Amino acid sequence: MAPRAARRGRRQPRGAPPAQARARSAEDWWWERLAPSGSGLHLLHADSMLLVLPDPGPTRAPSQRRAVRRAQRRFVPGPRAAKAKAKAKARARPRPEPESEPERAPDPGWGHRLPLEILVHIFGLLVASEGPKPFLGRAARVCRRWREAASQPALWRTVTLSPPLAGRPPKGGAKAEKKLLASLEWLMPNRFSQLQKLTLLHWKYLVQPVLKLVSECCPRLTFLKLSDCQGVSPATLGLLAKACPLLHSLDLQHSMVESTAAVSFLELAGPRMCRLWLTYSSQTTAILSPLLGSCCPQLQVLDMSSGVHRNTIPLHLPVEALQKGCPQLQPGPHPQVLRLLNLMWLPKPLEKAGTPGPGFPALEELCLAGSTCTFVSNEVLGRLLHGSPRLRLLDLRGCARVTPAGLRHLPCQELEQLYLGLYHTSDLLTLAKEGSPLLTQKWSRTLRDLDLSGQGFSEQDLEQALAAFSGPQGGSHPALCSLNLRGTRVTASATSSVISSCPGLVYLNLESCRCLPRGLKRPYRGPEEVQWCLEQLLTSPLPPS
Repeated sequence: MAPRAARRGRRQPRGAPPAQARARSAEDWWWERLAPSGSGLHLLHADSMLLVLPDPGPTRAPSQRRAVRRAQRRFVPGPRAAKAKAKAKARARPRPEPESEPERAPDPGWGHRLPLEILVHIFGLLVASEGPKPFLGRAARVCRRWREAASQPALWRTVTLSPPLAGRPPKGGAKAEKKLLASLEWLMPNRFSQLQKLTLLHWKYLVQPVLKLVSECCPRLTFLKLSDCQGVSPATLGLLAKACPLLHSLDLQHSMVESTAAVSFLELAGPRMCRLWLTYSSQTTAILSPLLGSCCPQLQVLDMSSGVHRNTIPLHLPVEALQKGCPQLQPGPHPQVLRLLNLMWLPKPLEKAGTPGPGFPALEELCLAGSTCTFVSNEVLGRLLHGSPRLRLLDLRGCARVTPAGLRHLPCQELEQLYLGLYHTSDLLTLAKEGSPLLTQKWSRTLRDLDLSGQGFSEQDLEQALAAFSGPQGGSHPALCSLNLRGTRVTASATSSVISSCPGLVYLNLESCRCLPRGLKRPYRGPEEVQWCLEQLLTSPLPPS
């Protein structure tokens, strides 16, 4: 605005004479003194300001100004161009060559310097605790030394094999089956030559060639388990019994195996058989016939169950014939075990003139638990256990016909685990009973686990039974660790006394105990929870009767 005002103030009117012809005034004289002509200065005058500035020179056209700016940009380098130019100069300079250093061989590390025997021993400790897979497969990818150690057959002694997409045929058909068998043909002699325990899961299409490879490459096999397998023929099991002279344990539970195949195997490998697992079916009687005919005199474990599905076909098992078929087993590396789980076992009655069998002298575990109607009574239990003084575990869950009076006459004096719980039974079979003190008075010193859930003992009867743990135990505390009183009439005083007398109690189940205060009817796990229960029982008021 200031230059305009100055120019407006000095504008001449139209028709006025030129400046040379006009008379000089005092203002003109003053302007001449401030900026003389030819000095390169000019004046800018505003309302309250007077500026003396250098002369800007002749004005240029816009096109000329643009041409000047273009020339400046073309010849004056910017900061990026300067940096690029400096880098180009630096590249052009000759660099001094670095001094040559002596070449060093790569250090393989401590794993390479470790002897192979020690590395295999370390791997063996991990395999013993966690199994060969997936550790050995991952260790083989670390380095060549570890791969050599992980490939030792001594580490592959326990293996579980299942086909890809278990339970379904291979997607590629015959080509995929051929590829799978080729892998097994390489693995068997190179990794499994010292295999001892093998488990096959869900082999429904290639079980025959797999078992043939096992018989050819695994002569040290001692344990074989077939779970959910189909198509096992008598010839395959017979070949396996001949090729593996150390095989003494066979598990056929949950697999479709023909009775002829199992019988042929037992006839060949029966004298060395120690453990046998079977699933009860219509063919079980044919498989048990070799056992009753003294085919397996060294049998130590016989486990027979019906699986998850309830089987209504009764099992007719002669007790005395079974005792004679497995006569007086000598104690071995495994305890003698007889399990008949979830079966409708119908023992054949003893003839009038018949004599009791020899019993099971080395029997340490007997399991007759079931969820269906059972015909096990005091008389049947006496026929089974009249010659078993070494019994440690007795599982009679669901056997409502067995009473404490019948258990009292058993010859075993060191019983450690007793399970008498009633599950899924009718109310007609759970009538009020008496005699629980007979059990605790006989085995209070040795019992570690006691299960009385669902039993109809009265309050006074249970109080007397639990008071047996508070009596003198020869200067030591009772060994009771687990106590299940679910659904019984146990009282708060009886519960607090047994907790105080058994410092090693770590599990206590008080669910559905109607005589206990509210808020305490639940299971307690661990010594802290059990002690908390004791504190609550001592401070809580008694429930109304």
